Amino acid sequence: MSTIMNDKHLPFYLPQNEETDIFRSAYRRRLAVLLKGPTGCGKTRFVRHMAAKLERPLFTVACHDELSAADLLGRYLIKDDETIWQDGPLTQAVRQGGICYLDEIVEARKDTTVVLHPLCDDRRTLFLDRTGEVVAAPPEFMLVVSFNPGYQNIFKNLKQSTRQRFISMTFDFPDPKKEVEIVVAETDVDTKTAKSLVALGQKLREVEGHDIEETASTRLLVHAAHLIHDGLPARRACEVALVDSLTDDLIIRESLLEIIDAYFVT
Repeated sequence: MSTIMNDKHLPFYLPQNEETDIFRSAYRRRLAVLLKGPTGCGKTRFVRHMAAKLERPLFTVACHDELSAADLLGRYLIKDDETIWQDGPLTQAVRQGGICYLDEIVEARKDTTVVLHPLCDDRRTLFLDRTGEVVAAPPEFMLVVSFNPGYQNIFKNLKQSTRQRFISMTFDFPDPKKEVEIVVAETDVDTKTAKSLVALGQKLREVEGHDIEETASTRLLVHAAHLIHDGLPARRACEVALVDSLTDDLIIRESLLEIIDAYFVT
């Protein structure tokens, strides 16, 4: 899907370090970018924000283990008794000079990532093997991929031959002060509530890897804040937005609720 926004509808993003400057430089220098960081820390929001700032159409693909090269490049379809070629999102992004964002790239099949290689070096071309066409990327085209190193293992990792075609930026959850700013800006919840949510999030992140596979992301804190702003009691909002999103285990669930009780009472 392609999206483009002007400044009036610019997705909110609060910079943490020099990531916006690095991204702009990579765009100017026609470099591919790899974003690394935990789920819900703002990688996708950052890409949406930068695409809007640069006024480029954004093509986002959520990668999965069934994603094939044809899903990215395109395929022949039958329409009105005719065989027609339909570009995939990667091919559309190249033709239109857009930004193609492949989210969780390590989830895609290994043979799929190979088609990216000519786009990530000085060739900047895309080969459509089914049509024999070589599509040259215009200067405005940019390739961005992301993955969560927390899930990295021997079976799901980027090959060095792929990684070394990208510049890499590491993302993490914001420091508490900035995270409070984000929660307030995203939801209009009061600062006191935002501070309590962020403190809760910090505490829940201490148990990641021990009792829960994932942790309380900034995204989940924003979800809870939205519910609180709409009138749901804070403890209940944290229960449905945080606890029930993090675990189905009844014992772990009770432990997390006890943590929430230290920050929000019924």
